[in-house]
Amino acid sequence: MNEIVSMLKGFFKRFSELPENVPAEEYRYQVVASYAFFTAWWFHFFFTFIFFFISVRPLAFLNVGSTVIWTIILWAHLRGKRITSISLAVFEINLHAAMCVYFIGWETGFQYYILAQPTIFFFAASVQSAIRVSLSVAVCLLYACLHFFLGNVLPLYALEPWLQNTLYYFNVSAIFFALSLFSFYYQTAATNAEAALEQEKSKLAEMTELLKKMFGRYLSTEVMASLIENPSALELGGEKRRVTIMMTDLRGFTALSERLEPERVVQMLNAYFEVMVEVVLKYHGTINEIIGDALLIIFGAPQEMPDRAQRAIACAVEMQNSMAAVNQQNRTQGLPELEMGIGLNDTEVIVGNIGSSKRSKYAVVGSGVNMTSRIESYTVGGQILISESVRKDAGDILRIDAQRDVMPKGADTPLRIYEVGGIAGDFNLALEGRDPNLVTLARRIPLHYTVLEGKDAGKTGQAGSVVRLAKNCAEMRLGALFEIMTNLKMNLEAVDEKLSSRNFYGKVIKSPEDGTHVVRFTSVPAEVDAYFQAHRQYAVKQSVD
Repeated sequence: MNEIVSMLKGFFKRFSELPENVPAEEYRYQVVASYAFFTAWWFHFFFTFIFFFISVRPLAFLNVGSTVIWTIILWAHLRGKRITSISLAVFEINLHAAMCVYFIGWETGFQYYILAQPTIFFFAASVQSAIRVSLSVAVCLLYACLHFFLGNVLPLYALEPWLQNTLYYFNVSAIFFALSLFSFYYQTAATNAEAALEQEKSKLAEMTELLKKMFGRYLSTEVMASLIENPSALELGGEKRRVTIMMTDLRGFTALSERLEPERVVQMLNAYFEVMVEVVLKYHGTINEIIGDALLIIFGAPQEMPDRAQRAIACAVEMQNSMAAVNQQNRTQGLPELEMGIGLNDTEVIVGNIGSSKRSKYAVVGSGVNMTSRIESYTVGGQILISESVRKDAGDILRIDAQRDVMPKGADTPLRIYEVGGIAGDFNLALEGRDPNLVTLARRIPLHYTVLEGKDAGKTGQAGSVVRLAKNCAEMRLGALFEIMTNLKMNLEAVDEKLSSRNFYGKVIKSPEDGTHVVRFTSVPAEVDAYFQAHRQYAVKQSVD
């Protein structure tokens, strides 16, 4: 018994399933027709016995054939064979109605089944409008012909009046019931389809939010919005566009990360990026790449941005000022402080989707990207350097603290770069806490250095000393005059072997004529920094006493 029930449930379950070859808009018709054709099968099967009982054998045999036809119709319908099922249904209904009127008369009501046929035509979305109208007209003509030719003709089988009336009322009731049933299932199917659609919309919304959360970590809001609104933007290709490119980098982070546990390094980077990304998004920058501790940011793509250079500079100033919050958090967690350098360049590049059909990314390509990286390499912690193109595009609202000509690798002519201290106009921002607060030491700290870049690159063992000291920079007496931006590798002297072996690095940011240079530290090991700060605190205490 349970097997029979399970089989019946499985059979009726198929009535609500959409065949693979049937489009989704046919769902309501699929459900309604499934129940309608099954009802028609059962109706003809039942009337086979009725006609045998009332001794109208031709119609009994006709219903045997009709039952077979409706079996084929239901089979074809459940497999999505629309033309076969509809054609056979129209043929059988018209033939059955005509034969019933011919054999047992107009008064039995079998002709009314003809009028129910338009429900088949108009429920089926795949049937063309011209065919629907043509079939409906043909149905009306058939009904009229039956009435004209057979309405007043005596039937071949004369039935008792009570039997005629019984068949008439039964057929009228059956048609009414069938149309009501069809309407009910149509409404049910429509409701289910709308509920399924709402569910799919909800799932789509959830998936969209999930994609935003997942890929929002890798793509900017602008790129995501552009892809969601215009999926064709995923196609490979690019365009030339003028953009302002920003490169940021943490000074001395590589050496710093070697001294920390990997978990602490990741913790420090995540906290740093959390703050920086918020600032970038505030100014509508597109974070194109996170490379270790560095950021590559684009202003002016994928959306046009007329004030891209000004926005980029304002963003850079706020990013530098936000480093105070980053370092405050680092101090509370026992992590070292960080310093960041920022380089900006306004240039024409190619932006777009670059890669293969299996893997691609929104990227920026051009020599201007490399030039931005070169400009950034000249920075020290807390500094913002911009190219001539950025200065011109931003206008006169910039506060320029210094300018110098440099010769980047691969360049044929010198490049003029500018140090930005602030921006006026609508942004009205300035770098905070730039004063080095140099303290004169009680005694000089001897050191020796190696020149890493410039015309004196490679010279080793040069003697020097620290005269004045701040937290991040020092005033030094060196054995020769060096150009601004010269990079130095240094080691302490007159200390134990372990401390003297620790390299620290700096960049010349000021070079007076008397041989005293201001060197900004770019990477200082914790042991050397502790040594420096001990001397500095002692000098401050001596000056107070």
